[in-house]
Amino acid sequence: MREQSWKFLEKYLNNASPTGFESSGQAIWLDYIKPYIDSYFTDTYGTVVGVINPDAKYKVVIEAHADEISWFVHYITKDGYIYLRRNGGSDHQIAPSKRVNIHTAKGIVKGIFGWPAIHVRDAGKEEAPSMKNIFLDLGCKSSEEVEKMGVHVGCVATFEDELMVLNNRYYVGRALDNRIGGFMIAEVARLLKEKKNKLKYGLYIVNSVQEEVGLRGAEMISRKIKPDLAIVTDVCHDTQSPMYDKKNSGDLSAGKGPVLTYGPAVHNNVLNAIIKLAEKKKIPFQRAAVSRATGTDTDAFAYSSEGVASALISLPLKYMHTTVESVHKDDVDNVIKLMYEYLIDLKAGQDFKYL
Repeated sequence: MREQSWKFLEKYLNNASPTGFESSGQAIWLDYIKPYIDSYFTDTYGTVVGVINPDAKYKVVIEAHADEISWFVHYITKDGYIYLRRNGGSDHQIAPSKRVNIHTAKGIVKGIFGWPAIHVRDAGKEEAPSMKNIFLDLGCKSSEEVEKMGVHVGCVATFEDELMVLNNRYYVGRALDNRIGGFMIAEVARLLKEKKNKLKYGLYIVNSVQEEVGLRGAEMISRKIKPDLAIVTDVCHDTQSPMYDKKNSGDLSAGKGPVLTYGPAVHNNVLNAIIKLAEKKKIPFQRAAVSRATGTDTDAFAYSSEGVASALISLPLKYMHTTVESVHKDDVDNVIKLMYEYLIDLKAGQDFKYL
């Protein structure tokens, strides 16, 4: 990876961007992508869209989501301990002993998820971590002391963990779901600019907010753009590590290429075109199937307005919604390559209707 791209990836992933509070991450993303686009716009809730050929009638979207799971301060005890509510699908079981940053008007306040020592727990009766018993400790003795630090009900907390590289093979950290997607679509825009590709259609590079609470940002922006085609990228589960059931979750592996999904929201004509191109360009890929929804912003675009021909290119990820989410470097490169090759192969005005 070139040095400038790595610096962007590191800065973007290490910055906190919780659902509903994505603006600082969006500013980083927009600053990086500006040299590679003709214009940009944002919507009321913070989705950012970079545009190439804004006057073109035929509109194509490539999209990722910018938000990460987090916690809301919900209740502060008189002794200064904090109980929480989820903001997105935060995992209560990984919380004990984790460090957090609480985002306040006065700046970052440090906290920790406390947990009683193994010595004092009754092995026969000990409780598993749950939303009823996990709590934050700020080192305070009272609720008044907590509040003087600027922490109040509604403040958002994120895990402290940052990006690392594992065995020169995996990018590891929190919030790769799905800011690694934002990185990949930004790199596609960069390649189009640096290779001087002249697109015959309008390309909308979309970094959506609030996916983790129900695809909300994509729902809003899809109605504003009204695209003819949407190619969404998000993460999916690598199922090779222990405790996965392949009969339930499929047989997908980090390092073996992007995952192309079959399902009602995925338009078969778009999917087949992507598969044909991947085979032609010798880009490795894997296949997955969903019974109803993809669970990604693909659904929001596909079913928006009068319906948008949509497809999903997923990145296999290990340990989703933890602080050690892991993706293979080769897969990141191949998602970027596949999206780039598809865009330069695409003809303006292409009609994907079945009949």
